[in-house]
Amino acid sequence: HQSISKLGPGLLFAGAAIGVSHLVQSTRAGAEFGWALVWAVIAVNLFKYPFFEVGPRYAMATGESLVQGYRRQGKWVLVAFLLVTILTVFTVQAAVTVVTAAIAQFILPVGTGALNWSAIILLVCTAILVVGKYALLDRLIKWVIVILSASTVVALAAAMGMQAPTVEAVQQKFDFSDASHIAFLIGLMGWMPAPIDLSVWHSIWAIEKKKLNPDITIKDSLFDLRAGYIGATVLAVVFLSMGAIMMHSTGQHFPPQAGAFAKALIGMYTDSLGAWAHWVIAIAALSTMFSTTITCLDAIPRVLSSTFMVLQDKEDAAQQQRLYWMFLGIVVIGALLLIGAFSSSMVALVQVATVLSFLTAPFFAFANYSLITGKYTSNHGRQAKLQQFSLPMRVLSWAGMVFLVGFSLVYLYTLL
Repeated sequence: HQSISKLGPGLLFAGAAIGVSHLVQSTRAGAEFGWALVWAVIAVNLFKYPFFEVGPRYAMATGESLVQGYRRQGKWVLVAFLLVTILTVFTVQAAVTVVTAAIAQFILPVGTGALNWSAIILLVCTAILVVGKYALLDRLIKWVIVILSASTVVALAAAMGMQAPTVEAVQQKFDFSDASHIAFLIGLMGWMPAPIDLSVWHSIWAIEKKKLNPDITIKDSLFDLRAGYIGATVLAVVFLSMGAIMMHSTGQHFPPQAGAFAKALIGMYTDSLGAWAHWVIAIAALSTMFSTTITCLDAIPRVLSSTFMVLQDKEDAAQQQRLYWMFLGIVVIGALLLIGAFSSSMVALVQVATVLSFLTAPFFAFANYSLITGKYTSNHGRQAKLQQFSLPMRVLSWAGMVFLVGFSLVYLYTLL
């Protein structure tokens, strides 16, 4: 029980990561290309990993979040972080919320549209955060992850037992000379398993968790992250496999509209496995997306309020809390405006959000790497030096930066 109580930020990470990238992008990847993009899912998870590990490493070594770490590197780094964050926050929140709304709309068809469902979901998430704050969120995510994992594994096991993979499904279908294929690939990797700026969220959650349980060590934090990270990676391959087994060989495609997409997603399982699968998948899908939505809605205002306070070199808990509520309101309104603008195509909104995240990934990768390997971490004493990256992790980090920059350039080239 003591070890379980130390889990938290890593499961919050999994709650934020396992969502659009899995239910929408991974399943679409399987449906469109069979198993042709499994390499991309595995590669991007591997190459992004070091930059996510910086979050808990830096927080546990210094007692600071990455927001404060960026400030130590120079005010311009923190300003750049703020600009990149503002560029992506509304598309991130809008994308995860509209997918959640689509599934809720399919499960409870009460005649209201995706925009109204989005407003309801954001209000429910806000209420949970107002009443319970971090402690309730921390407990809630653990149950959501259990429901999701069990439902997903049961569904895939049944699917593989009833419908064996076809030869066509494992054939290479991806064309690197096709601009639309490249765009899809970048979108798939953008949130796989999550945008790198989640490392900033993780560092803040790690500090919050440390307040709740002062006995947590760097070893506990890294175990927590790796448990969530490995889980998110495995489930990405599982969702891709579902799309490959159940849709690719039949030539079916996902429609772009939110409600129709959710119907096709859940209907894919019930058509293949029988009516019993309806609620298994519905619960898995809704719990996945709800956890992502509430996690984002908590983290985005938390990061923005912290950034504004650090930029002003202030430490005022009451003012930071006021900023948190203000930014939460702004994010809710901005997300709903975007959802209204993209009401006819959920897939287009997801594509915009995921591509933006991929193109901004090299910035976060370099900022995180230079922070954890630089003087700002080692200045905190011997223990902090021990928590810096080993040589293999540094090599993997540089390979990851080359990977992210390389594919960003490939995508920009295809636009031209």
